[in-house]
Amino acid sequence: MTPAKIKDKVYKGERLTTDDALKLFHSDDLFTIGRLASHVSYKRNGNNAYFIQNIHINPTNICVNRCKFCAFSRSKGEKGAYELSIKDIIRKLKTQNSEDKSPHPPFNKGGRGGINHASRITHHSLSEVHIVGGLHPDWKFDFYLEMLKQIKRAFPRIHIKAFTAVEVDYFSKISGLSLTDTLKALKKAGLDSMPGGGAEIFNKRIRNKICPEKIDGRRWLEVMERAHRVGIKTNATMLYGHIEKYEHRIEHMLKLRELQDKTGGFQAFIPLAFHQKNTRINISGYTSGIDDLMTISIARLFLDNFPYIKAYWIMLGEKIAQLALLFGADDLDGTVTEEKITHSAGALSNMAMSKTELINLIRKAGKVPVERDSFYNPVII
Repeated sequence: MTPAKIKDKVYKGERLTTDDALKLFHSDDLFTIGRLASHVSYKRNGNNAYFIQNIHINPTNICVNRCKFCAFSRSKGEKGAYELSIKDIIRKLKTQNSEDKSPHPPFNKGGRGGINHASRITHHSLSEVHIVGGLHPDWKFDFYLEMLKQIKRAFPRIHIKAFTAVEVDYFSKISGLSLTDTLKALKKAGLDSMPGGGAEIFNKRIRNKICPEKIDGRRWLEVMERAHRVGIKTNATMLYGHIEKYEHRIEHMLKLRELQDKTGGFQAFIPLAFHQKNTRINISGYTSGIDDLMTISIARLFLDNFPYIKAYWIMLGEKIAQLALLFGADDLDGTVTEEKITHSAGALSNMAMSKTELINLIRKAGKVPVERDSFYNPVII
């Protein structure tokens, strides 16, 4: 059963402790925890469930790191290794950025549980490009700056969300610039925000087992703090369902909550369910639906200073992601298009979802579908 003390804290809007979170993880009362998380989500965002028209582009899978949990990365010259030119990236965007001519459902103009944002934008084509990839041993920092400049020149309205904290740290090393100057250069070239990847699990012992070559948790948090300080909003992730324990998940979320208290620069938290196919992590099967929903719910309750909790349908699967909207999540990500990283590890979901499919998924969960931009401003549809 969920302790009455924790229920009282949630309804009073009091902050949960790490001990509270651990008790919730060890509880078998999923539905009560889900109701509490749904209550918190509704207080924050009404009955809205957000999505975006976006595309994921992974410029290369060639990486100087070969993390054990990663099925995507390759060494240079290895079978399956690839690299995209800037022209290739522009071509992909041109293919996807055609105007959406499909009929649109009526725009929800507010009311109880509806949209309550003051600002709205009108936009019917691709809103965001999400760019992450391997740490290529030969590409110079100027290549990434030129990539941003050419994308922004060709598509001035598209929001560029690009480069994990791991990539930014790598750019700082290969350029000889400080973290702050690296981030400023990226922003000047056209970077609008950053995704939350590369966080994995901050616990040093666990991290050393699954990704010893990757920057440590402290450095990841430092990169994100610097990004926030120069005006770059970011997301935050947590990879769960591998060799970590509940205590490590809570430790991870606590560090995120503490940084958010300092900067307010995180937009969404995204729990990422681990996929083990083609990785070197020896576990059997996928995370359970119960664990997925419990993790989403506890994240919503514990991360009281995060505006949004995302149920990333690529990793959760469409049906669990839909169900997560009743367990504290309020964002499904988006159309995505051509996701490669998770599918390399055996994702069972599709590689893309249409706008119509996302809207139907949300409506059938009893939520109000809200197409958004990258800063959660509703798009008039």
